[in-house]
Amino acid sequence: MNILVLSIEYPPLGGGASPAIHEINKGYARHGHQVTVITMPFGDLPHQEIIDGIYIIRVKCKRAHKHISTFQEHVGFLFATWRFLKTYLRQHSFELCHVHFIVPTGLIARWINHQFKIPYIVTLHGSDVPGYNPDRFQLIHHFTPWVIRSITAHSLYVVSASRFLQSLMNITLGHLQDKVRYIPNGIDTDLYTPGNKKAILLSTGRLLPRKGFQYLIDVVSAAPFPFTVHICGDGPMMAELQEKAKKSQTPIVFHGWVDNKSEMYKSLLAEATYFSLVSEKENASISLLEALSAGCAVITSDVSGCPESVEDAGICISPADTSALKTTLMALIQDDDLRQELQQKARQRAESVFSWRTIVQQYIALFPAETKS
Repeated sequence: MNILVLSIEYPPLGGGASPAIHEINKGYARHGHQVTVITMPFGDLPHQEIIDGIYIIRVKCKRAHKHISTFQEHVGFLFATWRFLKTYLRQHSFELCHVHFIVPTGLIARWINHQFKIPYIVTLHGSDVPGYNPDRFQLIHHFTPWVIRSITAHSLYVVSASRFLQSLMNITLGHLQDKVRYIPNGIDTDLYTPGNKKAILLSTGRLLPRKGFQYLIDVVSAAPFPFTVHICGDGPMMAELQEKAKKSQTPIVFHGWVDNKSEMYKSLLAEATYFSLVSEKENASISLLEALSAGCAVITSDVSGCPESVEDAGICISPADTSALKTTLMALIQDDDLRQELQQKARQRAESVFSWRTIVQQYIALFPAETKS
């Protein structure tokens, strides 16, 4: 079967959704399906290329940053994709469209379905759902619910990677809730493995206010901790966080944007004893899954999709609660048994729950019956 995939981000662009999308596509290819991806360009990335058997086409539009894109850039991508597909879909046949991010890319899937009768599945990733993200798209989401309902109504299914995001989506969908299915994100447990643990606390993600990096820096700045903090990621808070870190009594290293498949990143995860991501909102954080797979002692938030990702394999605290973060860090430092128990549970949970082979099978189960072979 030929599958058309639409996404505003795809490796090496974007955040946690990007590598997850590629892993799903690789799974489709392993099952004998042909996958073509339409996505955004950046810098000198080639207009067309094949990676891991996936045919990738980057349409001509503007994108200023590798790690994040704007509403205006999304509009440009929609028009560029529409112009490209008007011709391309008359020359190439597809049996299914898998679209990532219900807005904006779901609009293209809806048009494809109307114009070319190609059925589609949508995967939600967080900021595309009203009520999820306090940092971005709040104004836009005053106008998107009716669009989201239309896209959902004509889809085969809408997939959420967390129960939390599913509950938010249900508020928008009303009677269309039965279209939503839960399929978690996955992780390659052969890629991210525990190593020789060192005195390292790792924190990764886009440098946005809701991610909580500022509170981690506040805690480790106030007193010297027996580890070095490593922060991987880029975003609008970079300069502010770097300035704040200058006063820290604990060493803090900023790596900027890092390819999560790079040897440097995999090594850092393998060696990190602690992992902290106490965010105000997460859907199904790939960063958390990577940390679980690498056997880190994980500290995350007790809201949104984080608790269901880690369950008892991590410690959940309230976002922005620097007192709780300090207390938890001290407990992990002082209690070897607790720390080692969490590290073992983390790896076990990654292996037993989040295998990509299992996740892809769940997606394929959603395909129209005549296309599953």
